[in-house]
Amino acid sequence: MNSSNALCDFTKLIARIMMSVMFIVAGYSKIGAYGGTQEYMAAAGVPGILLPLVILLELGGGLAILFGFLTRWVAVAFALFCLVSAWMFHNVPGDQMQQIMFMKNVTIAGGFLLLACTGAGRFSFDHAMARIKNKS
Repeated sequence: MNSSNALCDFTKLIARIMMSVMFIVAGYSKIGAYGGTQEYMAAAGVPGILLPLVILLELGGGLAILFGFLTRWVAVAFALFCLVSAWMFHNVPGDQMQQIMFMKNVTIAGGFLLLACTGAGRFSFDHAMARIKNKS
């Protein structure tokens, strides 16, 4: 492995850490504020019964991205989640802060799409599982 590939793999690791932390924290906090989160979702027209799926994606998916497990699939799920949540919760024309939050979600979705294309890199469960599979 040359130094360029090593730097790229290390950068992918740092990117995965940076991308996952927000979702891990958000998913965990929704568990502690379950009722309030359901009310917030209902106010936006989203059935509160979907909250367990949101928590599973944010917390479980965040951990999967962090460790590089099923990265491409989870990254696509997060990209879609970010776009849907941008549309449902932050699409408020005339509200500058909500427009910033909308664009933040769109930007994060772009980052997840890039991760879906490039994969998790060498420092990941995906890479380790591919090596094991190729040895068999």
